[in-house]
Amino acid sequence: MSEGPTRARPLPTVVRYAKARVSVTRGPNAGSYVESAGTPVRIGTSPENDLVLSDDTVSRRHAELQPTPLGMRVRDVESTNGIVLGGIRIKDGFVTGDFQIALGETWIAVQWLGETVDREQVQTDRFGDVLGRAPRMRELFADLERIAPSEVSLLIEGETGTGKDLIAESVHSQSQRASGPFVVFDCGAVAPTMVESELFGHERGSFTGAHTTHIGVFEQANGGTLFIDEIGELPLDLQPKLLRALEKREIRRIGGRQTIQVDVRILAATNKNLRAEIQGGRFRQDLYFRLATTHVSTPPLRDRMEDLELLVEYFLGLERPPRRLSDVPAHVWEMFRAHRWPGNVRELRNAVQRLTVTPDRPLHHEPAPVSAGGTSAPSTSGWLRDGSVVPLRIARREAGDDFERAYLEFVLERSGGNVTRGAALAEVSRQMMQKLMRKHGMGEGR
Repeated sequence: MSEGPTRARPLPTVVRYAKARVSVTRGPNAGSYVESAGTPVRIGTSPENDLVLSDDTVSRRHAELQPTPLGMRVRDVESTNGIVLGGIRIKDGFVTGDFQIALGETWIAVQWLGETVDREQVQTDRFGDVLGRAPRMRELFADLERIAPSEVSLLIEGETGTGKDLIAESVHSQSQRASGPFVVFDCGAVAPTMVESELFGHERGSFTGAHTTHIGVFEQANGGTLFIDEIGELPLDLQPKLLRALEKREIRRIGGRQTIQVDVRILAATNKNLRAEIQGGRFRQDLYFRLATTHVSTPPLRDRMEDLELLVEYFLGLERPPRRLSDVPAHVWEMFRAHRWPGNVRELRNAVQRLTVTPDRPLHHEPAPVSAGGTSAPSTSGWLRDGSVVPLRIARREAGDDFERAYLEFVLERSGGNVTRGAALAEVSRQMMQKLMRKHGMGEGR
């Protein structure tokens, strides 16, 4: 036993955030609203947004509102029709006080409520294997330090690649069940017909192909933690059975007659907006509340860019031989800081690995598919939304806008950013070039 002085654990600090309400005042979703205190509000038609709209003049990922000490930061993410404030189209800016913006044909009001919310921030840069010194990460760590020793269920929400699996494993390792098993079940990696068997097990001969008895993940995790990843992919018909198992703490194998008592703590994760899934009838509300006894959200990398250097340094140290931050060229840092990181920390990890092999191409860009005629074929990935085919008028408009933007960027690159020279290359007037640039939030150029 050490005879040295006891190390004092740094006390968390408390940060106070102003609370704001973001509400729809005009459009198909009038009356809908969300409230935020220090966290960004994402708006669009895609279910992963915080404020989900059904207006077909609004893009899937349209706008992002981020409270800051300078006011509300309003940012156009990937929209077609832009954001209009007081008759002016804005791409990225700070707005103080209450205000109203137009997204397509939907109007959004932002109102500061005069209320504040206090949040704790730890003084350390990690929780288990999860790293971060950004304020939102230190707030997340403070929450996890309180949650981990308890027995409550935890729902971890966040985009793909944000480290939800690492958080679950770290919570288990710092819980009272750390000496027990940690079992992972990925709902999205198992065929729907096999999910029930994987969860609860089956008896020999219970169905065609069941040649032996199979122990499900609930039994495997007995005395420890069961981490159910991608819970939003769980088939709707199995959700009542999972809810029953959680409430009764017992399961029955397929083909079995006896119930089996299980002692497991449940951690679940999803990259879907489960509240939107509930509204769409794809997820049971009672199961959501049972899983989300406590819940946390993992911020995307673009919202914690101050962690970029810390994460790159950590990933470089994992290479063989280990590398240092000084090995990263300046132009790569420029690329990293300008990139949106749709794949989040997982994408950054891959980029660091590529950096050691192809330092001139650390970021991976998929080539556009090529048709038989040798031209780029249109992507069909945007023609399905929530399982339904996008109407032709919307698909045609969005494809046209995407083409215009890409064409303008190409021409301006060839012209060195000179609008007059770019207009000559495109064989249009300078006025038309500037009009298109304003339409796509690219300013008027020079």
